[in-house]
Amino acid sequence: MLYHLLYPLHVDYPIFNVFRYITFRTIYAVLTAMVLAFALGPWLIRTLSRYQIGQVVRDDGPERHYVKKGTPTMGGVLIVFAIVVPTLLWADLTNPYVWVVLVTVLGFGAIGFWDDYLKVVKKDPKGLSARHKFLMQSLVAGAVAAYLYFGVDFDTALAVPFLKGTTIEMGWLFIPFAILVIVGASNAVNLTDGLDGLAIGPVMIAAGTYLIIVYLSGHSKFSAYLQIPHIPGSGELAIICGAMVGAAMGFLWFNTYPASVFMGDVGSLPLGAALGAIAVTSKHELLLVLVGGIFVMETVSVIWQVGYFKATGKRIFLMAPIHHHFELKGWQEPKIIVRFWIISIVLALLALSTLKLR
Repeated sequence: MLYHLLYPLHVDYPIFNVFRYITFRTIYAVLTAMVLAFALGPWLIRTLSRYQIGQVVRDDGPERHYVKKGTPTMGGVLIVFAIVVPTLLWADLTNPYVWVVLVTVLGFGAIGFWDDYLKVVKKDPKGLSARHKFLMQSLVAGAVAAYLYFGVDFDTALAVPFLKGTTIEMGWLFIPFAILVIVGASNAVNLTDGLDGLAIGPVMIAAGTYLIIVYLSGHSKFSAYLQIPHIPGSGELAIICGAMVGAAMGFLWFNTYPASVFMGDVGSLPLGAALGAIAVTSKHELLLVLVGGIFVMETVSVIWQVGYFKATGKRIFLMAPIHHHFELKGWQEPKIIVRFWIISIVLALLALSTLKLR
């Protein structure tokens, strides 16, 4: 909005020429999102507390989690707001990729809000059934994938990290693949959201990593030099990535141990889906496995645990997802969180190194 209002004034007032630069608008998207989260966070926490919208703790979880019972949840509403508003203010709203990610965030946010509403407000511990949740997630992701395939001139070739010039033409298979990436990333972040600040930290790191990637992919000279797929217009997604980083920093202020508020599904589902949608539009889908390695590890730990238990009646881990395993081994919660963040930073650096190792 500000881009469309102020940039045209550069003809008469050269100072407004700064609005043409993605880097300038990304910086202010980060700051705007962070300020919004800082400003609205205390009010949201008070409101959630007033209406007794508090965390429900699993009976089969670690005993130390009982102290979290009643802590305000559904704080992801703040995250979604702090992503959408700065994007609308600072991004070029004629860019179709911006709307692809915004629709993904809002669609998955609505699903998460409904699930949280049933569990917290309506006191239904099951919330949305897994079947209904997966169906709705697939519909939103499918609509986004179909738009990219049919609605814009989008390259459906799959780029392979580390292999220079190696791509796999997917054709119509791009649609189910994109659904898998978006829905998978959404649920992976949701599984990771089990400790104070555990999910939001790696999300912030992953969003910052993709901020660099989409900027390079959208720049013809940089992408040619690095021999990565050039996606005209994808650089504008740096504004959304910046908003995600700012919103994550602002939310982490209140979510850090001991948390004053939890994000709930209304936060974790859209954050993961946004990362998936950004990975798809920037043609770095496979790199998300490395960038979001923490989310992959958490998801794989659940799959292994369930599969092994069904096959043998025994457990691989003391409890899944794997962060609960370390809790039951006696690790303190802050130690688990910080160590997972360190791993996320290392994985992000390795992912960025693949841009040159081709």
